[in-house]
Amino acid sequence: MSAQKKDIKGESEKAEGKKKGSFLDVFRYREIKEKDIEDLVEELRYQLLESDVSFDVTEKFLADIKNALLGKRIKRSEDVEEILRDTLKKSITEILTKNENINLIDLIRKSQKPFVIVFFGVNGVGKTTTIAKVIYMLKKNGLTCIVSASDTFRAAAQEQLSIHAQKLEVPIVKGKYGGDPAAVAFDAIQSAKSRGIDVVLIDTAGRMNTDTDLTNELRRLMKIAKPNFRILVLDSLGGNDTLEQAKYFENAIGFDAVILTKVDADAKGGVVLSLAYELSKPVIFLGVGQEYEKLQPFSADWFVERLFNS
Repeated sequence: MSAQKKDIKGESEKAEGKKKGSFLDVFRYREIKEKDIEDLVEELRYQLLESDVSFDVTEKFLADIKNALLGKRIKRSEDVEEILRDTLKKSITEILTKNENINLIDLIRKSQKPFVIVFFGVNGVGKTTTIAKVIYMLKKNGLTCIVSASDTFRAAAQEQLSIHAQKLEVPIVKGKYGGDPAAVAFDAIQSAKSRGIDVVLIDTAGRMNTDTDLTNELRRLMKIAKPNFRILVLDSLGGNDTLEQAKYFENAIGFDAVILTKVDADAKGGVVLSLAYELSKPVIFLGVGQEYEKLQPFSADWFVERLFNS
């Protein structure tokens, strides 16, 4: 057989094989169509909204998922619901892990001392208890701390923080009620420098977007304290209001990371996803109880499992 005939025969066999493959694909595969996923998408929409994921983020995710799946060829034995859920899980995990993973302990150890952290948020989110938990964690990792009681606005705020400081055996710097919170922070930082203390933790007055004076006061404190890290404390039970608070503080002050409190109180925690998607802000710790040790590092895998199995 000549080389030319062999080539012709080979091409013919390839074409025949390709035809056979295409014909058999009708029985082996099917294409995902709109009607295949309509009910599943609605179920996921409800599940995400019920988990406190914001409406805009929910719609964007589901639109992305539909675009990724519609027209996709899958084996007839495969479960469309499982594919849809797995695709969404992967998409959510990518969003949660796109932000830099912040290890606060490593960050402190690599930085010049003292490392200054400012905590802020609205009233009632558990800010004072959160600061105490962070102190406990830092001490467990061999770091020394001093606290600045710069909430000179709310009655009994300094007393509450003093109780925690006494229990945790860390020094605290206080001022007069109605006094200058920035001056208290400055004194705490100077004390840390003179005593060789590793970390200064600054408490501030709770404020809402209507508290223009308190917001300006916080801006002034930031200019004077020049913090290395700014932590916004948010209540996981606040739903979409929590996201609005985060947007307000990002625009008014700016922050580096979030600690989400009261996650143990049956909170779905979907605000984590909204923060990551809309503001590109990481949640670094979760408050899961009142005790000092009840502060756990945030895990994307943990969040995804909680979101889909709660």
